[in-house]
Amino acid sequence: MVATIKDVARLANVAPSTVSRVIANNPRISEKTKERVREAMTELGYHPNFIARSLANQSTQAIGIVIPGSADKAFLNPFFPEVIRGISKGAHQKHYALHMSTGETDAEIMEGVVQMVEGKRVDGIILLYSQVDDKLTKYLLMKNFPFVIVGKPFKDVELITHVDNDNYRAAKEVTEHLIELGHDRVAFIGGNLKLVVTVERLLGYEKAIRNAGLEYRDDYIVHAQFLKEGGQAAVQELFKLNEPPTALVVADDLMALGVLNMLDDMGINVPNDVSVVSFNNVMLSEVSRPPLTTVDINIFQLGYEAAKHVIQLVEDPNDPIKRIIIPHKLMKRQSCKGYIQEEKLHHA
Repeated sequence: MVATIKDVARLANVAPSTVSRVIANNPRISEKTKERVREAMTELGYHPNFIARSLANQSTQAIGIVIPGSADKAFLNPFFPEVIRGISKGAHQKHYALHMSTGETDAEIMEGVVQMVEGKRVDGIILLYSQVDDKLTKYLLMKNFPFVIVGKPFKDVELITHVDNDNYRAAKEVTEHLIELGHDRVAFIGGNLKLVVTVERLLGYEKAIRNAGLEYRDDYIVHAQFLKEGGQAAVQELFKLNEPPTALVVADDLMALGVLNMLDDMGINVPNDVSVVSFNNVMLSEVSRPPLTTVDINIFQLGYEAAKHVIQLVEDPNDPIKRIIIPHKLMKRQSCKGYIQEEKLHHA
């Protein structure tokens, strides 16, 4: 015979309403009571019927995730599996399922989101990117639908809860690091200029260049896809110049891998001829040759916080708008000339 919520309540010596609150992970229930109820559920083999609960409270108990571009391209970049791993952890803790939406074009992505919202397929949405002049955020704001952005909104910052790094500051710091190592010809390889993260990192790079009294050169700025091929194409462009750079700030580790491959093909040594700094600190950055100096942006935490805050908005529509900044850290490795000397001095 299948156990019921009343059976669990009887065994745990609590009211059936308390069992319901434990299932919903209500913060008002003490940890001791939660533990007792969960032990009773395990003993009786009781599993909550989330579909029935969803129908009762008109909730889907699901969160939508919106990925930029097609899934096959997005998942080539280790950022997306890692940020989704963080979202999954946060969603699982609150018993929410995940619903993913992708599209080849902005119009397809928009169509997928409209279907999720109008079809009541999800309770809230996490956007895994922030775009300049994005129609998607305007639509979600107009619908007053709970959503969180991983990144910084281009407009209406005070109206949108978002989880981000200080990308301006991080890019400024890595550019300053290269300048401190003696480089005065530093180039920037960024992603699509429609993405706010690219704009923020470019501005941080520019600030460091100008603060150091160096020439800000347009021919040292190249934009490509956040893919290995994007990094390869950027290198070919930069090293055709009469005065090629001696250091590169690359906006993404996967692009940086393409950069390293192309430099190797061209017989240019990293770090002796060119120093390379990147962003994200995915596992690839440690196993590349040479290992990449990169900014650890805590990708998992970005996802986890996004899930936590979108669920807060779903459960309490009056939850105040928040800007959550996840700390970053420069991981110094062998792709920068000066790393070995720095390490020797550190250990001397």
